[in-house]
Amino acid sequence: MTARWPSWRTDLAISLVSFLGGLVLYAAGGWRMFLGASLWSGAPHWVLLVPLAVMAGCCLLRRVAPGTGEAIGLVALAADTLLGGSLGTALIFTQVVYDACVYGRPWLWRANLIGSVAASVLAAAVGVVAAGDWRGVVLGLVVALVAVLPTLTGISVRQYRDQARVQRLRAEQTARLAAWERRQAVADERARMARELHDVVANQLSAIAIHATAVLSVPDPSPQLVRQAVEQIRQSSVSGLAEMRQMIGLLREDGGGDDPATRPGLASLPQLVAQARADGLAVDLHTGGLDRVLPVSVDFAAHRIVRESLTNAWKHGTGAVVLNVDVDGDRVLIETDNALRPDAASTGSGHGLIGMRERAALLDGTLTAGAGDGRWRLRASLPVRHTEEAGA
Repeated sequence: MTARWPSWRTDLAISLVSFLGGLVLYAAGGWRMFLGASLWSGAPHWVLLVPLAVMAGCCLLRRVAPGTGEAIGLVALAADTLLGGSLGTALIFTQVVYDACVYGRPWLWRANLIGSVAASVLAAAVGVVAAGDWRGVVLGLVVALVAVLPTLTGISVRQYRDQARVQRLRAEQTARLAAWERRQAVADERARMARELHDVVANQLSAIAIHATAVLSVPDPSPQLVRQAVEQIRQSSVSGLAEMRQMIGLLREDGGGDDPATRPGLASLPQLVAQARADGLAVDLHTGGLDRVLPVSVDFAAHRIVRESLTNAWKHGTGAVVLNVDVDGDRVLIETDNALRPDAASTGSGHGLIGMRERAALLDGTLTAGAGDGRWRLRASLPVRHTEEAGA
């Protein structure tokens, strides 16, 4: 990567090239353009090199002090004109005016525009009066070429640079916003994966821990009891691994798990209840309308909510749990109700309830869960008609 050329070197190069160009014009006879109108026509012609050098030096101030450079340039141009005027000084002055409009404060280019137009009109009037003919307007045209034209060019370049700066700032803001959205998307995805892991793993691990604790709590367990507990632990492990594979398939980039047939839904409700009963939870199941084909998002969310609600009923409650899953015309209703355990307040991390509420909220549904009157109750309502219309 090449080093950036310092701006002061550019200014110095412009100043030197301008002065050398002015010397070439001077050597070629481009001096004392208005010799007849000179107030000091008897002065030696080399004196014109002084305002030429001063004007070239004004180019060094083009970035650091453009207004000061233009003021000095006006004085040099006036002195050059009084000496008869030289082409080189006038041409360098156009560069000074251009730089003042590009790099100066906003009021400077406005003042240049008004002043140059006024000077051109005044010069044209003076030329007509002095010459006694309309052809004296040429003097105004000369002033316009020296002052108005570089002013308009500088204003155009300045506006282009300002627009480019605005676009660059917008691009930077857009890039920062996109970066923030990417970080937010990553954070949301991590949170979603954490909830999925909780739903898939925590339930099965809870069942495994309960069965293992039950066996260890018995002083002298019988071989039959140990075998039964090991079978339940193995069944929970296999089920957890299967669901883990399903979740990995859903998260794979190749979309291998996007097939609705592979996603768990309410069709697996008997298996969920059988698993809960095998884990020692008495379930009184009531269903209605399960023969209806549901949107994939609703079916998947209902399955997860039923599974988590059974786990919460096991953690927070005791005795038989009443599970009601009803699918009617426009909603899926899921309800669980069982007696509350005395130590229920100290169990659970709350991630399962958060995940269920978010699943319901994503479908514009509702979910309430908690203890009351010695019972642990959960109620979820997932709209079906709204989801079907949104996916249509």
